[in-house]
Amino acid sequence: MQDEVCYTYLASPLGKLLLRSDGEGLTGIQFPRQQPPTPPAHWTRDSQRFDEACRQLRVYFAGELRDFDLPLAMGGSPFERRVWRALRRVPRGTTVSYGHLAARIGQPKACRAVGLANGRNPIPIVVPCHRVIGADGSLTGYGGGLDIKRWLLELEGVQLETRRRGTFLAAV
Repeated sequence: MQDEVCYTYLASPLGKLLLRSDGEGLTGIQFPRQQPPTPPAHWTRDSQRFDEACRQLRVYFAGELRDFDLPLAMGGSPFERRVWRALRRVPRGTTVSYGHLAARIGQPKACRAVGLANGRNPIPIVVPCHRVIGADGSLTGYGGGLDIKRWLLELEGVQLETRRRGTFLAAV
């Protein structure tokens, strides 16, 4: 028997987001370019289960929500969950490097592992992996694309400054 998976779509300034839940908590948010052409047959569309998540995301996109308060069911390894908890403590309007995030979880030499865990974050936006940048301040990869990462950071008030060698960020 398949585990319960319900889903809905949310129209957003970033395009149509696919939200997933296991019935207990939010398990995923997918950007348009990450979505399957059609959800698997065992998934159930159920918009009502996502009322609060959609409400909070709309308020966030309006620039009025600082912190999400939603039940999450993220899975992942113990290391990934530590990284994702640390991501949730990065304040809106600020950025951190992979190295700083590694130091925050007590493993300063684990920059690459932190980067991999960041990339496996199943609930972007709510778990703000977009706030992680390169050590030199440059924008680095993002599942939704760098244009979406840039948009999210600008929404949160991060000043983006272009220089000859790339994009550098400075928190407001």
